[in-house]
Amino acid sequence: MSVRRLAKDQPESFAFNKKSEDEIKFWLAKYPEEKKASAVIPMLWIAQKQEGWVCEPAIREIADRLEMPYIRVYEVATFYTMFNLAPVGEHLIQVCGTTPCMLRGSDELISVCKNRIGKQHEISEDGKFTWVEVECMGACANAPMIQLANKDGDHYIEDLDAESFEKLLDDLAAGKKVKYGPQSERNASEPHGTKVLTDESLYDGSRAKPVTLPNTGKSEKAEG
Repeated sequence: MSVRRLAKDQPESFAFNKKSEDEIKFWLAKYPEEKKASAVIPMLWIAQKQEGWVCEPAIREIADRLEMPYIRVYEVATFYTMFNLAPVGEHLIQVCGTTPCMLRGSDELISVCKNRIGKQHEISEDGKFTWVEVECMGACANAPMIQLANKDGDHYIEDLDAESFEKLLDDLAAGKKVKYGPQSERNASEPHGTKVLTDESLYDGSRAKPVTLPNTGKSEKAEG
């Protein structure tokens, strides 16, 4: 794992807004007072969703709130790659490059990112995008895929190719709403082109072929 460090340029201060304070209250209520340090990951995540990244003053604020040594919060923030340690664009594109996605064309998506956005972790000239290659995100059946993180949340976008990915970036840059999930004809992660949920002739078992039952010599239709 590569060394992760805080960005060189940091804001002078950080403060949680009202929405974040409400979320913090929710998470702190889950733990006894003496165990409130357990909320360190949720609080780092709340800070990131507010600002888009975790700055050094935010780490100090969280350490003070949770009565933790600063270095302990720093260790958590720099260990988990889910935390952005530098500013990112309006839309953070996380491209899965693990084997199933690689075999299905994630290299094409990465090429689009390089040509359209620039190097990993950099912000595009229009401020809209940052991209990074990540490890498996558990959507192998719908490879290749990305996770899109922005003010609307964190969403999987799957079954991509270079053309559909370019269109996705065009729509995001134009402020248009985009479709989350598979970008193909399938629903969720069902097999491509399947008719098993819509072909009524499959419902009653009438299309089942006779099978020979073991140790009986009898031939019967398999029951659904």
